[in-house]
Amino acid sequence: MVFVKLAHNMLTYNVKLEPQPEGGYTVSVPALPGCISEGETIDETLRNIQEAIEGCLISMVKRGKEIPLEFSAYHDVHVSLKRSHMPKRVRSYAKVAAH
Repeated sequence: MVFVKLAHNMLTYNVKLEPQPEGGYTVSVPALPGCISEGETIDETLRNIQEAIEGCLISMVKRGKEIPLEFSAYHDVHVSLKRSHMPKRVRSYAKVAAH
């Protein structure tokens, strides 16, 4: 996930980071087709894609294109099951976690 700050607004995009056989990494942004970058290290590659995303978004705005927004968040969801419905291995884990 890469955070892009344009003026005072922050946008977040998921990126696909792939190691290359010859070394280094290639990174793309599924929500922004054609927005691709590369680098020698993961940190360099992520910095490069952040700049590439900013450039893609600015270009889209200048051409009157709509900027695709991507919402992604992980949340904990708590579920209650009767003990009798839990598999044995989960029951034994739940017993250990409760102590």
